[in-house]
Amino acid sequence: MAKKNTDKVVFHQIKVLDAGAKGVSVAKAPDGKVVFIPNVVPGDVVDVQTFKKRKAYYEGKAVHFHEYSEHRVAPICEHFGVCGGCKWQNMKYSQQLHYKQNEVKNHLQRIGKIELPEFESILGSEKQFFYRNKMEFSFSNSRWLTEAEIGSTEDLGNRNALGFHIPKMWDKILDINKCHLQEDPSNAIRNEVRDFANAHGLTFFNPRAHEGLLRTLMLRTASTGEIMVLIQFFENDKTNRELLLDHLHKKFPQITSLQYVINNKANDTLYDTDIKLYKGRDYILEEMEGLKFSINAKSFYQTNSDQAYELYKITRDFAGLTGNEIVYDLYTGTGTIAQFVSKNAKKVIGVESVPEAIKDAKLNAERNEITNCEFFVGDMKVVFNDSFIAQNGHPDVIITDPPRDGMHKDVIEQIMKIAPDKVVYVSCNSATQARDLALMDEKYKVTRVRPVDMFPQTHHVENVVLLERRK
Repeated sequence: MAKKNTDKVVFHQIKVLDAGAKGVSVAKAPDGKVVFIPNVVPGDVVDVQTFKKRKAYYEGKAVHFHEYSEHRVAPICEHFGVCGGCKWQNMKYSQQLHYKQNEVKNHLQRIGKIELPEFESILGSEKQFFYRNKMEFSFSNSRWLTEAEIGSTEDLGNRNALGFHIPKMWDKILDINKCHLQEDPSNAIRNEVRDFANAHGLTFFNPRAHEGLLRTLMLRTASTGEIMVLIQFFENDKTNRELLLDHLHKKFPQITSLQYVINNKANDTLYDTDIKLYKGRDYILEEMEGLKFSINAKSFYQTNSDQAYELYKITRDFAGLTGNEIVYDLYTGTGTIAQFVSKNAKKVIGVESVPEAIKDAKLNAERNEITNCEFFVGDMKVVFNDSFIAQNGHPDVIITDPPRDGMHKDVIEQIMKIAPDKVVYVSCNSATQARDLALMDEKYKVTRVRPVDMFPQTHHVENVVLLERRK
């Protein structure tokens, strides 16, 4: 049963029942409340030390394992359990897919409360590691210490770090030795930057004091083999900046695009900064079915290139295009989906609120010699109106891939008003997707559903839904 331990509660031999939101697993306390526990797998039997109590639930951590789940595997990353990036690395991949499919089904049933077809099986990722094409790392002059290091009396020496933020701690950085998310030379470049900076006395950023030279490192790779490296400097130190950049250029001649930015703002976001090209060109090229897409430092592109191709194929299949349709691609980003389906459509209209993304979309269409795609900048709920549709033609099919918040109600109302035959809804958040499907249920029936796993070892899942107008 339960006992008090310095005003906290220990629950003994609790069985982990399910995988919950945000990669945290779920159990039941003796009093019937839910217990959220990280770094455990459904089927584990554990003692739980709680550290937070709320009216309806506890949060805690496993302090002793009595039984291990049959679905448990040994995590391969030395940073697992401290780094919060791959929370399901201790779970068999088949079970990860099971819980992702269940999450989509639960959201569409519980939140949507609409008639649903039989779900198609989730599409797993062929690559379960080294699948990301974009990684961002942060510098710190005061790295995160392990419990053993905190209790040690030895001199810890250099405290510089280049790695990831500790979850829920904006100023704590875990120094990363090897990350299993991005293919080499990602690890080699990151470690070389850190080692060279340490060897030459380059200062690492202090987020509290707002000082130090090195702030962030971004690495982008493409299926074509091209590589982009962007270093964010807090201080404008030309000598040391060029010392590091020249070294990287010499050490890694395969870098296609070497860029930097000087950013002394309060935050480290890139979107309002002036990015400088140091060597090479200011973009890398991604390729898909012979189409080439330029990716610059500020571009949005699906971060799993191989699985993005599978996602787009499902989207195109759901759309069922014959070559005679006018297609609207809402939230088009850099126009990747629009151009991917263009050869099967009469005309494709892409709409996006980010001007830089539309600029990229137009350049990519020109590069790919696509003449039946047009792209427009604007806030979706404003630009997607009656006059816009009169100007560009009534859509037969709408493809929509909104951000995590889903579609604005005004956009949904306009889709309902113009009533295209089909809507293909791609979502990275099936909860908001379910809400939107419920709003469209009066005129549209969901006829196909297929989840897609873009991010193995994590709880994230994409979902593609086909809606067909009720007759």
